[in-house]
Amino acid sequence: MTTLTHSSDTLTRDALAVLQPGFRGTTAPDWLLRRIGEGLTSVGLFGRNITSPAQLAALTAQLRAERDDVLVAIDEEGGDVTRLEVRDGSSFPGNYALGSVDDVDLTRAVARELGGRLAACGVNLNWAPSADVNSDVNNPVIGVRSFGADPALVSRHTAAYVEGLQSAGVAACTKHFPGHGDTAVDSHHALPRIDVDFDTLHARELAPFRSAIAAGSKSVMSAHILLSALDPNRPATLSPQIVTGLLREELGFDGLIVTDGIEMQAIASTYGIERGSVLAIAAGVDAICVGGGLADEGTVLRLRDALVDAVREGELPEERLADAAARVRALADWTLRVRGASGPGAAVQEGTAPGIGSTGGGTVAGSGTDIGLVAARRALRVTGTIEPLQEAPYVASFAPVANIAVGDETPWGVAAELSALLPGTGTGTYGGENTAAEVLAAAGERRIVAVVRDIHRHPWMAAVLDGILAARPDTAVVEMGVNHAEPTGSPHIATYGAARVCGRAAAEALTGREA
Repeated sequence: MTTLTHSSDTLTRDALAVLQPGFRGTTAPDWLLRRIGEGLTSVGLFGRNITSPAQLAALTAQLRAERDDVLVAIDEEGGDVTRLEVRDGSSFPGNYALGSVDDVDLTRAVARELGGRLAACGVNLNWAPSADVNSDVNNPVIGVRSFGADPALVSRHTAAYVEGLQSAGVAACTKHFPGHGDTAVDSHHALPRIDVDFDTLHARELAPFRSAIAAGSKSVMSAHILLSALDPNRPATLSPQIVTGLLREELGFDGLIVTDGIEMQAIASTYGIERGSVLAIAAGVDAICVGGGLADEGTVLRLRDALVDAVREGELPEERLADAAARVRALADWTLRVRGASGPGAAVQEGTAPGIGSTGGGTVAGSGTDIGLVAARRALRVTGTIEPLQEAPYVASFAPVANIAVGDETPWGVAAELSALLPGTGTGTYGGENTAAEVLAAAGERRIVAVVRDIHRHPWMAAVLDGILAARPDTAVVEMGVNHAEPTGSPHIATYGAARVCGRAAAEALTGREA
């Protein structure tokens, strides 16, 4: 049994320090504030916690009244995955759009603007960017969250994103190490397995993480995936060979290592969250992300007690837990110092960045236009010739089931943006049970705009669209997911993501006028 050198209180504080829990509501519950007073150093925010910039700023101020250096984390990738603008859609296109433009200065500027908006609201740790190389075009969970399928492209844009985000005073958390791009399974539901050789992993999956580390990424998030060439027995999050041997020792990363959501089924259904948390810390992870699904005090106490018990029973070295807690506190200290910085080149200070959805700041030199919209416009790809719409069309949106990371709360498409430009625009949403005849009947004589998302992954969607195009070849097609299928429609517009600004850029192209 390990001989305890710290007091029980110190051990408990260390166990709380390594947790990054969520909660429900738009104000901090009493139990959360109490645990912050007892040593909890991080809090995770989700869309359910946010209604406006002012409310978010008040919430983070409430947390900092308990602990000035508290890490306030968020899963704000921009694009399809947004928590700041969960009810309206993001003001920024996501990684896939930025990768399609392939202008690292643009990527860096977008990340800085996004970071500035987070910092203005008191958020100082962003679980982004996704550095996954989307080598499997049928990947159900990464897709447009990746900069692309080319490791060199993903590497340079990951580095630019890290630099831009951290220049705004927000710590980056590069994910999902060692790479979630070559998976056909969503780790929210089950344990994905990647069976490629060691050399392929190093040349493809690991390249963007090397670039992120070189760019100074303050943290890295582990993936719940099994890579047989690295560790055939345990998923990356729980693997000493991957977390300590590869990330720490071989790649030389010295920052904070965070788990992906520990309650995801890849861990929870196999190991359980308590056992999974202990194994993760023992493997070399420093912080446990929990709260996307389990967002209550009981969960925090279960994980705290599991870590404390593991130390007392000799399963988890006390020194390892203390080291993990020290790394969490070191990052918290960095964010506190950055927040207090001043002078030329200093990070954006709280209260100075534009609000969510604003058009102030973050402009491209000489454009006078919001940088998110500039990026969305530049990402747009049109196949065929656009005859601008003069009359209100009928927008048929084909809606696949959203993955958990994206969620189904955030609106997407072009209907709202087209309606603003052409009042009277008709709309309808269709699924796998619908037919082309139903769409044609609803559209009547109006021109059809068919909006799809990852049509190459959904045979039902392709079949319905084929039926529409056979009857109405002048149908315009807007692809808002991975642009892999052959272009169809007159014209075909690829937006490289489904953020609100991507829909606006497509609507402008369809009408020949700015929204």
